[in-house]
Amino acid sequence: MLSDIKSFTREELEEHFRSLGEPAYRVGQLLDWLYVRRVTTWDAMTNLPKALREKLGANFSLQILELARKQGSADTTQKFLWQLADGAFIESVLIPANPALYGEASDRHTLCISTQVGCAYGCKFCASGLDGFKRNLGVHEIVEQILATERWNESVMREKTAEPPATNHESRIVNNIVVMGMGEPLANYENLMKALKILNASWGGGIGARKITISTSGLAPQIRRLANEPFQFRLAISLHGATDEVRNRIMPVNKKYPLSELTAACENYQELKGRMITLEYILIAGINDSLAQILPLAMLAHKLYAKVNLIPYNKVEGLPWQRPSEEVCEGFLAALEKQNVTATLRREKGHDIDAACGQLRLKTEREMAGTA
Repeated sequence: MLSDIKSFTREELEEHFRSLGEPAYRVGQLLDWLYVRRVTTWDAMTNLPKALREKLGANFSLQILELARKQGSADTTQKFLWQLADGAFIESVLIPANPALYGEASDRHTLCISTQVGCAYGCKFCASGLDGFKRNLGVHEIVEQILATERWNESVMREKTAEPPATNHESRIVNNIVVMGMGEPLANYENLMKALKILNASWGGGIGARKITISTSGLAPQIRRLANEPFQFRLAISLHGATDEVRNRIMPVNKKYPLSELTAACENYQELKGRMITLEYILIAGINDSLAQILPLAMLAHKLYAKVNLIPYNKVEGLPWQRPSEEVCEGFLAALEKQNVTATLRREKGHDIDAACGQLRLKTEREMAGTA
């Protein structure tokens, strides 16, 4: 099986081109077609000689994600269900500008991307792992989520304005990436790091490292490894409980890496990177929305110099968990702020489009199984 062209760095492609007897400058032309013009066929690369295009087709695949389904929210949040080459489904979510999300207040659009088909970590409130873990995404499948979303936006804009396709990074819609979709990102460490290197590179996605946030449910060894990477990616911890008792109840990963070990790994990351960590905290009624969680959460936030992002729970069909009332969510935020914690409450975008990760995939697969 041929490796996809988007799985390679510029240096690797230059080596391949040397082995094919092609000049190095052709690599720059290829990368422009892939990451700026985002073409989907070899024949579209019109300034490459036909002989070279034939060589590329014989040595590499050029896979694209097929849009299987899309849901658009009233607040312009868009959820994409992509079908992979093997028929599996993954999700990406395009979130409009919001100062309460990641990065700076001038964020235009953030794309939340997936790293696995399904998930093996079994967080009790999450839809991603309800159908089990299938496989890791390849480098190209991670990268392609950004490119496919850009193509979709380009087609929409072309219908509205008849403008020509983008010819530079500045005209693109996605300028922030959150690796917080389906799967545990740090469980697919090698592929994730290579994909983010490509998306960060000036010859690739051109997205700044500080505009890329990696989330984890708490894989302490990988957090330590991430701390030693040369990139200034942001780190978010899917915490969802400020005590081992609460996390053990809803997050099996905590039994392997309890809060003491997770905290030590985060301290190591903070010391080496000097970057603020985000503590993700999904508020679930009757589980972790009690004011008893405030003091331990505040202590942890202060210890890690972290900010807290509160997210009201999105109901998942088939699971018993409920979203707290708006009053409870606001009260939780106020209590945290009273403890001098930097915190935000996400006035949830996308609540009307099965926004929780994995819901649209699960619904689609069950519908397909029902008609088979």
